[in-house]
Amino acid sequence: MVDKILVSPLDLALTLIGTTETPGSRSTALILAMLQSVDSSVTDDEVSWCSAFPNFIFGLLKLPRSKSLRARSWLNVGTSIPLVDAEPGFDLCIFKRGEGPQPDKSVIDAPGHVAFFVADLGNLVRVFGGNQSDAIGYGRFPAEDLLDIRRIVLPVATT
Repeated sequence: MVDKILVSPLDLALTLIGTTETPGSRSTALILAMLQSVDSSVTDDEVSWCSAFPNFIFGLLKLPRSKSLRARSWLNVGTSIPLVDAEPGFDLCIFKRGEGPQPDKSVIDAPGHVAFFVADLGNLVRVFGGNQSDAIGYGRFPAEDLLDIRRIVLPVATT
């Protein structure tokens, strides 16, 4: 008998590929809903929303989430794993962001980016996330900017 694997957060996230911010003063309703699922005071999609995306996806699946719009807040969720053990599906990458020297992963209140792990490309990490060029889609980030990879939950196999 073949095991059935439950849908992964990445599988669900992929169904939203291509969702983009609405230019100008209007907001994309789905992105605004993602933001408000974390912070009800947000009124438009001009707020950085990379963390809102996995919060929304993990929330729909009733899995642990950071409940914060800060990308680095995910450094406190799940279990740290090395890049060589990362797998698409349940693992999130948290990156440094910004010019010049950036604080290490002990500093949560600093610029960052969070997205689902897709592949290790050597000096780059391929990810899938929100607020990547104002859209939900694939991106590549320097491996040297990777602060951590967090395994949020183990996949569950059922028979």
